[in-house]
Amino acid sequence: MIKLLIKEREIVVPGQELAEGMEYLPSSGTYRDQNKIISNKLGVVSVNKNIIKVIPLTGRYMPKVDDVVIGRVLEIGFYGWSVDIGSAYPATLSIRDATEFIDKEEDLTKYYDYGDIIAARVNKVTRYKSIDITTKGPGLRKLIGGKVIEVTPSKVPRMIGKQGSMISMIKDYTGCNLLVGQNGKVWVKGTSLEKENLVTKMIMKIEQESHIDGLTDKIKNLLEKNGKLW
Repeated sequence: MIKLLIKEREIVVPGQELAEGMEYLPSSGTYRDQNKIISNKLGVVSVNKNIIKVIPLTGRYMPKVDDVVIGRVLEIGFYGWSVDIGSAYPATLSIRDATEFIDKEEDLTKYYDYGDIIAARVNKVTRYKSIDITTKGPGLRKLIGGKVIEVTPSKVPRMIGKQGSMISMIKDYTGCNLLVGQNGKVWVKGTSLEKENLVTKMIMKIEQESHIDGLTDKIKNLLEKNGKLW
């Protein structure tokens, strides 16, 4: 028997049966038990043709090469910086991977100081939990001013939207600069505190209701309503 037991974007729990039949294939967050696909996470179901996966609602960020991340400088050493990117282990930004050419004798705090927020890209992850990042690349830099909002990393794709549609809409309506890291950190900088607060409300609403259909239209209506404030 071939049978899909859940709906797209339905919230499921560990041990819940998602589908029956060998035609369905398990992906991340699921496993096969004889002819059934079972969830092993609390999360939202995604069905792509015959492939079923569960996107977790919670959990720490698991870095992958080429992810753009937003982090905070924790420590400064002789050859670079230790950066908190929200994973189980801090990342390392070496002086050779910084944007500028930096002499080893220079004071590194002139470039990135304790507590600075930076946008970087993951360029190496080893099985020994070593994470290397770089600030070489378009848009990668020290982020000055603004605020950082933290969301569940698994919600980032919904935050961005298809081809960047959701985040672009928020930018257009508020005029704020936004940068979304794959590690669940969202940097927001606007021309007023009111606009930054509105973006914060929209980001949190997307996180809370990421599994609901019609979310894009709901966010658009809220932006249009609140846009009248300015």
